Amino acid sequence: MPFTLATWNINSVRLREALVSRLMTEEAPDILCLQECKSPVELIPLEGFRALGYSHVVARGQKGYNGVAILSKLPIEDVGGHDFATLGHARHVAAKLENGVTIHNFYVPAGGDIPDRAQNVKFGQKLDFLTHMRDHFRADRPHKAILVGDLNIAPREDDVWDHKALLKIVSHTPVEVQHLGETMESGRWQDVTRQDIPQGRLYSWWSYRSPDWDAADKGRRLDHVWATPDISGAASGSRILRPVRGWEQPSDHAPVFATFDL
Repeated sequence: MPFTLATWNINSVRLREALVSRLMTEEAPDILCLQECKSPVELIPLEGFRALGYSHVVARGQKGYNGVAILSKLPIEDVGGHDFATLGHARHVAAKLENGVTIHNFYVPAGGDIPDRAQNVKFGQKLDFLTHMRDHFRADRPHKAILVGDLNIAPREDDVWDHKALLKIVSHTPVEVQHLGETMESGRWQDVTRQDIPQGRLYSWWSYRSPDWDAADKGRRLDHVWATPDISGAASGSRILRPVRGWEQPSDHAPVFATFDL
């Protein structure tokens, strides 16, 4: 059964309901995973999404912050969400498809501006979150699983606009990349996007601070699609919809797509 999945940090699902609806209409992924919904579940504008065919929803919400949701045309079962690093944040939710595939949707903490946990509590929380993810997947090795979301780390040199310039910038520091690598190894996760697009600069996020994000093109690949080895070979068609970053009142992230034939 082929299905297309997209992941997108929407930066407020209520503020950008029209953009979500537009993506659903124009691209029609079978499953859309959203992060940073910034809404309690009961206030997510689901009625309009259901009218577009997304009648199955699994979500964890939080007023004004965080929040993750899986919107699907296909039947899904809620299989839980973990409070990684015991932060009390809505940053993870998981759902299972009828074919047995589990989808994990993550919103990893951004980590603040200073890459030093002694000076910046948020950076320490980010590292602790990744460590908890690592330990979780070591203890319970995933099978037939997909992990998506805003992981807030650009691991490769060609995942950022300037590797040397960003080595001391949160999201590309060696300690973050190491933690992400350990998390990936713990679940034997495969980077589906880079499996399909192995070479070249690739970004999914461009800062609001840039007066002309497109021309400057100082991006980072913070949004990821991973899969376990037993199904990663069934993935294809990975792409990042860069033009979405230029829509009216956009998120600073662009959606990342992949198709699985399982």
